[in-house]
Amino acid sequence: MTRKNNCPLNCICTKKMRISSSFLLPLPLPLRCCPWSRCCGMGDFRPRTVWLGHPEKREQRYPRNVINNQKYNFFTFLPAVLFNQFKYFFNLYFLLLACSQFVPELRLGALYTYWVPLGLVLIITIMREAVEEIRCYLRDKEVNSQIYSKLSTRGTVKVKSSGIQVGDLIIVEKNQRVPADMIFLRTSERNGSCFLRTDQLDGETDWKLRLPVACTQRLPTAADLLQIRSYVYAEEPNIDIHNFIGTFTRVGLFDLEVNCLTKILFGALVVVSLVMVALQHFAGRWYLQIFRFLLLFSHIVPISLRVNLDMGKMVFSWMIKKDSKIPGTMVRASTIPEQLGRISYLLTDKTGTLTQNEMVFRRLHLGTVAYGMDSMDEVQSHVFSAYTQPTHDLPASRAPAATKVRKTISSRVHEAVKAIALVHNVTPVYEANGVTDQAEAEQHYEDTCRVYQASSPDEVSLVQWTESVGLTLVGRDQSSMQLRTPTGQILNFTILQIFPFTYESKRMGIIVRDESTGEITFYMKGADVVMAGIVQYNDWLEEECGNMAREGLRVLVVSKKSLTEEQYQDFEARYVQAKLSVHDRSLKVATVIESLEMEMELLCLTGVEDQLQTDVRPTLEILRNAGIKVWMLTGDKLETATCTAKNAHLITRNQDIHIFRSVTTRGEAHLELNAFRRKHDCALVISGDSLEVCLKYYEYEFMELACQCPAVVCCRCTPTQKAQIVRLLQERTGKLTCAVGDGGNDVSMIQEADCGVGVEGKEGKQASLAADFSVTQFKHLGRLLMVHGRNSYKRSAALSQFVIHRSLCISAMQAVFSSVFFFASVPLYQGFLTIGYSTVYTMFPVFSLVLDKDVKSEVAMLYPELYKDLLKGRPLSFKTFLIWVLISIYQGSIIMYGALLLFESEFVHIVAISFTSLILTELLMVALTIQTWHWLMIVGELLSLACYVASLVFLHEFIDVYFITTVSFLWKVTAITLVSCLPLYILKYLRRRFSPPNYSKLTS
Repeated sequence: MTRKNNCPLNCICTKKMRISSSFLLPLPLPLRCCPWSRCCGMGDFRPRTVWLGHPEKREQRYPRNVINNQKYNFFTFLPAVLFNQFKYFFNLYFLLLACSQFVPELRLGALYTYWVPLGLVLIITIMREAVEEIRCYLRDKEVNSQIYSKLSTRGTVKVKSSGIQVGDLIIVEKNQRVPADMIFLRTSERNGSCFLRTDQLDGETDWKLRLPVACTQRLPTAADLLQIRSYVYAEEPNIDIHNFIGTFTRVGLFDLEVNCLTKILFGALVVVSLVMVALQHFAGRWYLQIFRFLLLFSHIVPISLRVNLDMGKMVFSWMIKKDSKIPGTMVRASTIPEQLGRISYLLTDKTGTLTQNEMVFRRLHLGTVAYGMDSMDEVQSHVFSAYTQPTHDLPASRAPAATKVRKTISSRVHEAVKAIALVHNVTPVYEANGVTDQAEAEQHYEDTCRVYQASSPDEVSLVQWTESVGLTLVGRDQSSMQLRTPTGQILNFTILQIFPFTYESKRMGIIVRDESTGEITFYMKGADVVMAGIVQYNDWLEEECGNMAREGLRVLVVSKKSLTEEQYQDFEARYVQAKLSVHDRSLKVATVIESLEMEMELLCLTGVEDQLQTDVRPTLEILRNAGIKVWMLTGDKLETATCTAKNAHLITRNQDIHIFRSVTTRGEAHLELNAFRRKHDCALVISGDSLEVCLKYYEYEFMELACQCPAVVCCRCTPTQKAQIVRLLQERTGKLTCAVGDGGNDVSMIQEADCGVGVEGKEGKQASLAADFSVTQFKHLGRLLMVHGRNSYKRSAALSQFVIHRSLCISAMQAVFSSVFFFASVPLYQGFLTIGYSTVYTMFPVFSLVLDKDVKSEVAMLYPELYKDLLKGRPLSFKTFLIWVLISIYQGSIIMYGALLLFESEFVHIVAISFTSLILTELLMVALTIQTWHWLMIVGELLSLACYVASLVFLHEFIDVYFITTVSFLWKVTAITLVSCLPLYILKYLRRRFSPPNYSKLTS
């Protein structure tokens, strides 16, 4: 027995059975791996042999069956966190500064001046990482602790998911997730059928029929699995399914931009130090002077920048989680919330993300008459009359003339409903409901105990509709089908042949014999593109199919053909002969079937709607107005994907659509790309196969054309292709991407994108656990981006620039001070003053900028065009950076020169005047920057001022306490502060008066 490559991964297993259980054998490579195993590192996989029920006989040691999403373990946590911190230039620079203070010639003051700020930054970072690791551990523990039943020599025992070993016989109950890669050995259902969902593989939540290994299914009891001496020879794992492409840790674009600015500041630091030494004419031990100036002006590169940004991100993440308008939203990567404010491309899955994967019957069209949701009672009355009036089978010529039209319509409706109730692969399953047990429900066809299972939700919706209008599917096995009429009569049909739906044929058919009349009928349903050439000539099929498709409905054409016994016997003989053919079997079988598919009677059109998630349309409109291009990547077929895109208004009504035809060669791809190039402002729909050919030969040309499209739909995409598209968008455009999905097949795309958003839905939590953010509904994405993303980015930009301004101010003062006193490398402020300036004296007001906002959240949602301004990165750019540098130099110079000009006799008065002016200037600048006041901002301002005034009692070593109580001190500080701040207030007023920003027009 050899494992198939498409063996279900993490799938829900449900059966139409009395005892809901299946016996599965874990294969050698559990799909959840531990961090120490070779499977995580693309090891050398080989085929291997696994003995049934005897894990001790395994040939080699395999990894444990555990999920481990943690970055570190107990031993690697501290070293890894420190390494991740000091591998960046920013933190390494401050570590070297702190270490330099152990050299006597380079020491500028107390050791705590440099080590305390650095230690504070590291402690906060370690605490944040520890909190995230603990949360991750608890999530993993919940999944790994799920209980399963294991068949052993001691009977059935309970085992945790993490305790499952290769070779164990696991009993998977109904509605349980399959915990590893397994082989299906046995089921308690008599005919061995089992329905399961592969939503974690392909994102589809429809039920699929699977059959166990024949020889193990025939065993009398489950215990016999342990008695037979047999083994499974398993081929090497298929990495296309078992491994996802993605990143592990993330560094946001904003952090990279800030890192770039700090490198510029470091360059400025070196230049200023060299200039100071050059003005000394490189006298004496000038090389030591360079190092002393580097330490003296080290404030140019602010050590508190990183810790302020990290704490700000924690606040932004907390705000997202506490937002009552997007309940259930989780932030799993608290390092990149500002990324949400700069998304240019949003790539989304379809099934379960945009849609609910719940099909609803909307329309029945008979050509001359159509029935919508508001007229289904008429259909019900026609079906009822068909089985209650004894003349319903009479030919029209024998019916009274007055009722001829009515009976004709009634007969057509009845034939259409009957065909829909028969041409499908749906199986009714009966379950105990607490009142009726399963056996009794199956025997009496209890409506309350019946559920439908099928490989397609479309088919289930059609059968449920026929039940609602009176014709109910109550029983089915591999050879027969039972329908119940409105009068309670059971109609028995023998299934003679079934021709299943395939992607190539786009249709399915069934031949049944009515046991009551002996009539043989061939029913068929399929897409209009293929059925148009099969049914008899008519003048309404194409037009009505187009009308229904424009309404966003998935259209099927239903037809029938009556066969005589001789016709069927002739067909069966040719069909059997074709299936026994050795050469060209598929072609010969298709040819025989096609001999029946001619001049079929067109019965009706059905319109089914895949219901969208709540508020998908307005959410997509918001994203489009915000300048975000939306691409839909789905594993579904082309017709379904196109229909959903229209229904969700991803493709607008007046927008042209270019359906990229199927290409297999370089020449075909070249011709199709040229045809596409001639189109302008049209949406693109392309299949995964054609996409692969285009990317292989014309990657640059295709991506250039696709990026110009207002919307792109990629269907039949594999998880690897989804990740590849995301990566190509990042490389070709340089823009930020956001990927949204809800299934395991979306994990690769989610982890490859700059921001990954998982939707918690029917397909489990695998996508949400792997994502940076998880939401409960797609509509929450609008507020997540427009409000929280926008605010996080603007606040982070303001916070970072203000921290830089705070550091440059004191550095400018130091430069002026050193210049005046003959370029001496002597610090202006000593000890606690330096630490207090960037902590208790200014920390609260500066950090309160994380609460600032330019517009209310309702305005941001109402005018998504405000989001478009952020895509250019204007809140944090070289222009704004240069403006803040000039402001810092101006204010630092004014404060220092003012203090030197107005001081009286002692140097300590310079310190008192300049430092007090510096503190007041920072507090006033925060007030100038704030756009919407929050009560915590006022508290922060007053608290900082109070801390400074209270600390003056203990700072007599640096400040003359008696001098600061004089009128002379007060007027000098007031004058210097006004000169440093008043011009900026005037400029701000003039700018808002004559060149207001966009948001100010909405808030006025």
